[in-house]
Amino acid sequence: MLEDMSTDTFINALRCFIAIRGAVRQIQCDQGTNFVGAKNELNAALEELDTMRLSTFLSQKQCDFIMNAPHSSHAGGVWERQIKTVKIGGKAVCLVCGEEIAVFKDYNLSRHYDKKHSEKYKNLSDAERERTSEALLAKLQKQQGFFTKLHTSRDAATRTSFVISHKIAKNSKPFSEGEFVKECMVDSAALICPEKKGAFEQIPLSRRTVTRRIEDIAGNLELQLQREVASFDFFSLALDESCDVRDTAQLLVFVRGITDFKLTEELAAMRSMKGTTTGSDLFTEVNACMDTLGLKWERLSGVTTDGCPNLTGKNVGLLKRMQDKVTEIDADQKLVFLHCIIHQHVLCKSVLKINHVTDVVTKIVNFIRARAMNHRQFVALLEEHETEHSDIGYHTAVRWLSLGKVLKRVWDLKAEIREFCERKGKDIPELSDEDWMADFAFAVDVTALMNELNTKLQGKGLFVHEMHSLVKAFMRKLQFLSSQLESNTLTHMQTLKEVTPSADHLSRYSSMLGALHGEFSRRFEDLRTIEDEMHMISSPFTCSVDNAPSDVQLELIDLQSDAVLAEHFKRRTFQT
Repeated sequence: MLEDMSTDTFINALRCFIAIRGAVRQIQCDQGTNFVGAKNELNAALEELDTMRLSTFLSQKQCDFIMNAPHSSHAGGVWERQIKTVKIGGKAVCLVCGEEIAVFKDYNLSRHYDKKHSEKYKNLSDAERERTSEALLAKLQKQQGFFTKLHTSRDAATRTSFVISHKIAKNSKPFSEGEFVKECMVDSAALICPEKKGAFEQIPLSRRTVTRRIEDIAGNLELQLQREVASFDFFSLALDESCDVRDTAQLLVFVRGITDFKLTEELAAMRSMKGTTTGSDLFTEVNACMDTLGLKWERLSGVTTDGCPNLTGKNVGLLKRMQDKVTEIDADQKLVFLHCIIHQHVLCKSVLKINHVTDVVTKIVNFIRARAMNHRQFVALLEEHETEHSDIGYHTAVRWLSLGKVLKRVWDLKAEIREFCERKGKDIPELSDEDWMADFAFAVDVTALMNELNTKLQGKGLFVHEMHSLVKAFMRKLQFLSSQLESNTLTHMQTLKEVTPSADHLSRYSSMLGALHGEFSRRFEDLRTIEDEMHMISSPFTCSVDNAPSDVQLELIDLQSDAVLAEHFKRRTFQT
């Protein structure tokens, strides 16, 4: 018995046979590819032996290979049919009784046939014997095909279980939803394809099964990420520390790495911290995360945080400890530390000082939504007036886009809100105050602009230079709008245009936009320090060589002088 059906294995087996039994004069076989390759290789080897003038005796007793015609297994006689049995079952199995033969040798096969089956088949002619052999072989293959189909069906059910479990986890559904999904599939199959109902019933989707599937998927994703990060040329980390509903501090670690223009961006770990959350504690968790994934400190290029003091402390904060760790390995390596751009953008609106507007709007919304009867009556009023909006929503401070949307909704429904408050006897004097309404209109326009920027900054696959370009464009818009307000031009402030504000109001609003521009400049100062590097990455063929780092200036000149690369750069983008 051979380990495989390769040519090398057959040649080695033939050598062992000759060493034990002596030289072989003739070998007869079918047209298997390994035998054909062995014949060619053996003839070539014998010719080489002749040229080396080795033993004349060996050259006189060369082995002759006699090949049967392709697809003519009957030419081999009894031994070919015995080989077929082995090919089908992987072992020496009798086609008649299905019994396994202990040793695969011609003597054992013949003895088994003579002892148990010769009386039954001894009167058959060669043609009848061949037909009987083929019928028995077809029967065995049919039996094997039945078990193969059964195995395939079970594999399909298992794969389906993994797919559905993955979707349950991805959509944050309870694990017990798997049983409900299975019930729906079985009922649907009973109506659409009743013959397939049994296959759907075999899909394992119990709560515990779904839990195991999700754990297996998570483990596999971690292994994939470990293999991926091993090839990172450079990578950066994004860190966010916050508390969950049980007041347990959770540190989220995101990794983004690059390998030959291919970017990988994934959640690396979520570390629970039940004790203190000092810079030292956070550094321990980050270091453990990097060790688990196999990330190398010398390949770390930048870190982005949400700006918490325990993360950004200059003396004992996490970033200081990370820079010290990198410096120990390479004294010349400097990490780039950035504050989350979207978080910075949200913090900038605090300089607008529009609390006197948001407080009143929140009061109006709470009056309508806090009492069930008020809410029902207000919705009925909107249906009666056939307004564009069918309801009004709460303002949630933790949702970045919430304020702008609530202000816009209340402004659009201000007439209906005024009517409803009059019916209820609720006095809201601000709705009749022209100064307050002008501030309200200004707040609606400004928050709408900031929401637009926030939406553009969100999403996967954006580069820091792209986000910085969006921020710079927004800052230019602020300067432009500020100058327009000074000149009493309200072309791009459509909501404010509805209330015709006074010159004093416009001057104050212009100053507020100027203050917002100054806050953006202050908070995004860290991006300006790496503006030259970002410009070199985004536009390497147009950036200034003088402003580039000294170690890449000569290479940058070669790059900018290559017209073929310049054309290729226009067509190719980073893959995320």
